[in-house]
Amino acid sequence: QILYLKPPWTLANLLKCYKKHWMAVFGYVVPRSLLSTIECLSELLYADKPLGSSTVHILLQESKKLLHAFSCRSDYNGVLPQAYAEVTKLCETFREVRAALSEQDLSEDIMVLSENAACEKMEATLPNLQSTEEKEPHPSFHVAQENRHQEIWSVLEGVWNTMNLYSIELFQKLDPSAVTMAAKASFEEAFLGLQKLLAAVKDIRESIGR
Repeated sequence: QILYLKPPWTLANLLKCYKKHWMAVFGYVVPRSLLSTIECLSELLYADKPLGSSTVHILLQESKKLLHAFSCRSDYNGVLPQAYAEVTKLCETFREVRAALSEQDLSEDIMVLSENAACEKMEATLPNLQSTEEKEPHPSFHVAQENRHQEIWSVLEGVWNTMNLYSIELFQKLDPSAVTMAAKASFEEAFLGLQKLLAAVKDIRESIGR
């Protein structure tokens, strides 16, 4: 009779009910600080934009946190442990896929940086074919410059995304509650990835210096 939204519920409805009845009901069952988890799930799941890999990672971690909190009260006829196991499995699969994609993207970024450096060297050695008479640049020149800027931005964005992903991985290792059986292998992968990232940043610095 007092429910904010009547069943049958969608996931969006359930999250709204959680928020509406949090202080009066759910805050007495699980820590009240978990309201931020409910708000995070609601905001990310129903944002008007596609889900990126970092967003998916946050969604999985917050879901695990919520399921774990309720499991301290009851196993809910075995449903909750099963759900927790499935989300944990998803986290492991996502971590493996993300590590593989990050390594592939980083390799591609390093290749692009090397190609850009080679192009810059060639441009520096080309003779000046312009006459002494000053001329207006051809329209294609402006298009080429714009594409060049977009290419550089794309490389820097790729490096930043990779660094961000590995930073999340490393911070997770500092949280004892997030350590898994595959923690050692994941940490080594993150360390190797950061070594590759250092090489890419070094190439960028040398290019900027030139």
